[in-house]
Amino acid sequence: MYSTLLCAQDKEFTIRTIAFYNLENLFDVENNPITFDESSPIMELAENRGDVYAMKVKNMATVISKIGFETTNNAPVILGVSEVENHNVLEDLINNELLIKYDYGIVHFDSPDRRGIDVGLLYQKKYFTPTATSSYVLHLKDEITGKRIYTRDQLVVSGLLEHDLIHLIVNHWPSRRGGETKSNSKRVAAAKLNKHIIDSLQTINPYAKIISMGDFNDDPTNESFKTVLKTKKNIRKVALKGIYNPMEQLYNNGFGTTAYRDKWSLFDQILVTKPLLEPNFSSYRFYKAGIFNAQFLITKTGTYKGYPFRSFGYEGFTNGYSDHFPVYIYVIRAKK
Repeated sequence: MYSTLLCAQDKEFTIRTIAFYNLENLFDVENNPITFDESSPIMELAENRGDVYAMKVKNMATVISKIGFETTNNAPVILGVSEVENHNVLEDLINNELLIKYDYGIVHFDSPDRRGIDVGLLYQKKYFTPTATSSYVLHLKDEITGKRIYTRDQLVVSGLLEHDLIHLIVNHWPSRRGGETKSNSKRVAAAKLNKHIIDSLQTINPYAKIISMGDFNDDPTNESFKTVLKTKKNIRKVALKGIYNPMEQLYNNGFGTTAYRDKWSLFDQILVTKPLLEPNFSSYRFYKAGIFNAQFLITKTGTYKGYPFRSFGYEGFTNGYSDHFPVYIYVIRAKK
């Protein structure tokens, strides 16, 4: 399913895929003494951890290799990821036989999340060249104890997509643990940090092409998006420094990326700023957004029939993929 910006021009276009995928606990089998990685599903297995890890990596590589391939004959040129433990698991991922030919590079910083969960960015070196990278800490405190809550940083990568400067923000906002209402303030804080990053980039250049992607643990209509980021679902209503959320219409149409207790949520989203929406296709512009929910990613039987086919369940490793569907956008540029 897609949210689409129609192009009336009779031209040929180059098309690239930019995507985001929550990799559902992509942890290695080594115990890190400074994090609580021992609570990860793979570390809770009594045996065959190495074999399970190899299968998990292969399954993630399988999905990534297929996102956008049918349209572009290529894997994503840029991919944001979440729920990865460290740089090493990303190295294993990009060196899998299904992905190694794409020659991906990695941008990753260790974040202070207590379980050691990080975000990262993968990019095909042939098409994208990072020029600046940074990591923004989200400072949160427990409202009762006043103690710091350690969560994921927001990763910012600026670079050239075939000579076209773009800025990418990769997010994994605080979860809804304890309930949506009780935890809402944490995601509002994350949205304010995201807005600060976007504002900073736009202060330098009001026409900056910015893409913010991630597992936001909020739907497109929640306060974090509509009040803090002030996202728009209608392209025509996006002002110069405004933000377009192509996922909002998909959400309104009943689509989601993750399910819980028979309710779908669209937590995985990709947002774009106004300059990516302009009708001048001499440089890359937004074309379509979608959810990659191929049949092999869907649970076929049982209590969770129809849900994303996740990697880990009560029975251990399922040989599935993730409890989230990936999301993606296509960007296009007129061929000369």
